[in-house]
Amino acid sequence: MKKFRYSMESILNIKFKLEDQAKLAYAEARNRLSMEEEKLQKMEQKKLFYEEEQRKFSNSKLNLITMKQLSEAIEIMSFNIENQKVVVNAAAKRLEIARIRLNEAMIERKTHEKLKEKAWQEYLMEYEAQEQKEIDERNSFNHRSFLLYEEDR
Repeated sequence: MKKFRYSMESILNIKFKLEDQAKLAYAEARNRLSMEEEKLQKMEQKKLFYEEEQRKFSNSKLNLITMKQLSEAIEIMSFNIENQKVVVNAAAKRLEIARIRLNEAMIERKTHEKLKEKAWQEYLMEYEAQEQKEIDERNSFNHRSFLLYEEDR
């Protein structure tokens, strides 16, 4: 009997590679989102620090220059935080797209693995049928030989 050979093995290998690429893209998107979220968190902490400094200065002697600088810093940080939120949302959308692509790649790979498994099962059934046919032929031959031998006596 011939050796088992899956006709679409090259396609299955390509599906594995595509899935690996999708995993890498997903991991990259996840890391990017984490970095952007950390950046946003640092900006928010910096803004809170500026607000706290402004409160401290408002309770002490009035230093108008420092108060104005702190107010401007708070405004700038608020603007930067809003921009960073947009960046975080974009990164989250890219992560979702990468997740969907990864999911599709996994489904395609699993489909081809099931097709390969089905082809393997069919191969085994053919192999067993061929083996059974050979056994039957051998038994038939042995039985005929025995009958001929009995007749010759």
